[in-house]
Amino acid sequence: MATTADRFRAAVEAADLGAVEELFTEDVRLYSPVKFTPFEGRPMVLGLFGVLLRTFEDFRYVGELAGSAQTAAGPEGGAADSTVLVFRATVNGRQIHGIDLLQFDEAGRIKEFTVMVRPQSAVQALGEAVLAGLVEDGLAPRP
Repeated sequence: MATTADRFRAAVEAADLGAVEELFTEDVRLYSPVKFTPFEGRPMVLGLFGVLLRTFEDFRYVGELAGSAQTAAGPEGGAADSTVLVFRATVNGRQIHGIDLLQFDEAGRIKEFTVMVRPQSAVQALGEAVLAGLVEDGLAPRP
């Protein structure tokens, strides 16, 4: 039986936002490497995913690790079942190496999503491209 992480990976690789949407809780939080506060709620996180799917070139997952980790909600959030998906991609000519940390609720849906990216030049290129996409889609004000 496919896990939520397996289904998420397949949906992202197929650029299927509808399938991704089914895997998120209503109050999902996405912690981005380019923004201090999280993106909150399914509509905003899905909007961001739409931008990311257009922004990344040759995106591919190259590894997976599973276990548990404390959620970003703090000590009261406790530990949650978690999966780390390792990825590679290109954004505006910059090679990116990163991880997606997926954390699940009791029903197995994604409640927290943390993205970490390296190197710093890739973080900057990703931030600029995502901001432009969010503005274009009406999800962020013009700077």
